[in-house]
Amino acid sequence: MKLGARIFKTGLAIVLALYVAEWLEFESAMYAAIAATFAIQPSIYRTFQTILDQVQANIIGAVLAVVFALTFGHEPVIIGVVVMVAIGIILKLKLETSTIPLALVTIIIIMGNPTSDFIEFAASRFGLIMIGVFAAFLVNLFFLPPRHEDKLYRKVVDNTDEVLRWIRLVTRKETNQATLKKDIPRINETMLEMDNIYLLYKEERDYFLRRKLAKARKIVLFKEMLAAMKKAFTILRTIDRYENELIQMPDRMQRLVQHQLDHLTYYHERILLRYAGKVITQKTDDMAEEADEGEESLTDLFMDLYDHNEIDREQWLHVLPLVSHIVEYYEQLDHLDRLVESFFSYHRDENKVELRDDEFSP
Repeated sequence: MKLGARIFKTGLAIVLALYVAEWLEFESAMYAAIAATFAIQPSIYRTFQTILDQVQANIIGAVLAVVFALTFGHEPVIIGVVVMVAIGIILKLKLETSTIPLALVTIIIIMGNPTSDFIEFAASRFGLIMIGVFAAFLVNLFFLPPRHEDKLYRKVVDNTDEVLRWIRLVTRKETNQATLKKDIPRINETMLEMDNIYLLYKEERDYFLRRKLAKARKIVLFKEMLAAMKKAFTILRTIDRYENELIQMPDRMQRLVQHQLDHLTYYHERILLRYAGKVITQKTDDMAEEADEGEESLTDLFMDLYDHNEIDREQWLHVLPLVSHIVEYYEQLDHLDRLVESFFSYHRDENKVELRDDEFSP
């Protein structure tokens, strides 16, 4: 079992909340621990973004709980009404929806325990909730700050590597179809996860001008890395879908598709290695020129086969999406290559990503 940074921070926030609550001599310190669990955030930026909303949402919940409890009592129906009213107010004020669960916990804790000294009880429970919120805030801020850039880059490398390997196997007709059918949905889910990591990375803020400029360029770079990976994945799915139609194409067309995809996948790998500082520019430039020539040869042959009636219209239409995706893939890689080169022209010392020895190994 692997313990990630967020798991560790959640545990640490609970420990801190419990110690602070006990130090301040609050009863039922576990309420602070519950609040800390809800309040932990995946990034420093979201920590700053949500702390104010958390405080506002919990004040709304506490005030409504006290007012309704003193006015109408502690009946379950009243608690349910307060919960609905609180959710409506929070949504109306456009606070973070992630603050709703903790606000509801505050309401239930306050209204679920009628006592003679209700105001003092409500204040105590609200204080415990705030201790948990601020404990989570401090842990998010000072302990194990997330490194979304490294995580995103390694995800891009690993997932791209897997997709490119599948493309090479498919074009050589060496695939286990059952395994491929199972892997395609899994790869797609991984890409959705990467989109979320990208958003977290995009949200991170730098407060030094030089680093802000480098970060802005990196955001664009990672966006294009994801786009190139998704285009390669689209090609894999297209080949899998039209495999029979591609097999029926003339041998020279099949060989040219395989050759061009071999070249583009290798070009794709070298661009990512270039970002990590593992390859020189000149070789990548040569590969771009060869890929351009291969694209021209592929499209010319594809048109010639139809013009000379070597394939019928139905075959041509079935293979057309694949040829179109290959052309778009080259254009995407060419754009990504230029962006990487531009980044190194201005921020050569800003890239701290390092590859493991086994990444992109043959």
